[in-house]
Amino acid sequence: MTVAEPLNILEVLNPATEQPIIRLDRAGIDETNSAVAKGKAAFPAWRATKPADRARLMRRIAVKIEEHAEELARLETANVGKPIGDSRWEMGMVADVFHFYSGAVEKHYGETIPVAGGVDMTFREPLGVVGLIVPWNFPLMLASWKLGPALACGNTVVLKPAELTPLTALRFAELALAAGLPEGVLNVVVGPGSVVGERLIAHPDVAKIGFTGSTEVGSRVMEGAASTVKRVTLELGGKSANVIFADADLEKAAAAAPSAVFGNAGQDCCARSRIFVERSVYDRFVKLLVDATTRFRVGNPEDSNTEMGPLISSSHRDKVASFVEGTPLFRASAPSGPGFWFPPTLVEAKNSDRVAREEVFGPVAAVIPFADEAEAVRLANDTPYGLSGSVWTRDSARALRMARAIEAGVLSINSNSSVRVTTPFGGTKQSGFGRELGMHAMDGYSDVKNVFISTDG
Repeated sequence: MTVAEPLNILEVLNPATEQPIIRLDRAGIDETNSAVAKGKAAFPAWRATKPADRARLMRRIAVKIEEHAEELARLETANVGKPIGDSRWEMGMVADVFHFYSGAVEKHYGETIPVAGGVDMTFREPLGVVGLIVPWNFPLMLASWKLGPALACGNTVVLKPAELTPLTALRFAELALAAGLPEGVLNVVVGPGSVVGERLIAHPDVAKIGFTGSTEVGSRVMEGAASTVKRVTLELGGKSANVIFADADLEKAAAAAPSAVFGNAGQDCCARSRIFVERSVYDRFVKLLVDATTRFRVGNPEDSNTEMGPLISSSHRDKVASFVEGTPLFRASAPSGPGFWFPPTLVEAKNSDRVAREEVFGPVAAVIPFADEAEAVRLANDTPYGLSGSVWTRDSARALRMARAIEAGVLSINSNSSVRVTTPFGGTKQSGFGRELGMHAMDGYSDVKNVFISTDG
């Protein structure tokens, strides 16, 4: 007989072994209210902290992350199942985010505006307590994208990590305190979204919700935030296009394609999961793509040579499997035995097929031919999403035309890179709104106050 865990106990699993890592107390409404109250109490002093001192504290956090990068990377790999090389890269980015926003503290300027009869000026004001709700696919990295600008602007934070992957958020909070961040400025609450998340969204003392997750849940965040007129930033689902023209460097494009969709086991909102190939080179490119997928290394996440680990859970594996109907174009190999494994899979599809319409969030790519540039644009835009994408061509004029024509917030030419600390990241259409990273993110965590000073005698 199986004994069920108490509802107030959370068991955190390793997806590669299916074994428990730790059992945690599951927070509820009372713990959420307490975290918000702590953030509210800490806000006046944090807001009043001299910009240079706030910047210095954030630099100390960045250094602390660098000092504990290997520990955090191994914790992330155990909790998420991602390859250790990926986790190390992500911890490097977390440190870079805090270095960047430590410098942004003193560079988020107001302005003076010429007016008659006096001087008009603007100030950037923090919002107050902000609730940050982050997903399980890039737990600490995505949290840092929100934490960096939120703290730099002078807000206090209640962070809700995903229940599946809370470990690096909890350890980060300990390291931030050790670096000198005052008590109450950062509060981590681990509990279900239906309880903790809903309470943050409804709480009258929470000024903003920063959310990354599915489009379905994002729409509910918007609905809930409306009751208290909360600001929201939403980074939601994606179904990104990878457009390969006949004049592209096909070998380079094919070699890069597997990591663009199978990286993080496809659990990436930027995954280039619709691969559009110009019909005249379709057969040749598919052969190159299959060869590259064959070489994509799936296995033990703790092995530094591994490029893809397991999916996050058994239920998610079942969902991913439901998208692959009939005989796929190509199915690679994956380990047998314990672990939520699913092999990298290529499916020949039409853009109207379910596998090309819905966000699989797993290592499955739909390969679709197109006739010409006009059809490539039409197919790429024929989706409710608009987050990211790539275009591969040697024709610079075509590259620019495609960059302007494709409806996406982040686009790459002859590259599959979507993310840089210094540049804005975010989507259009049902992929959300607002921008993270770069200086653009600071605007989402501050208000503009206008002040007029009369000079009339």
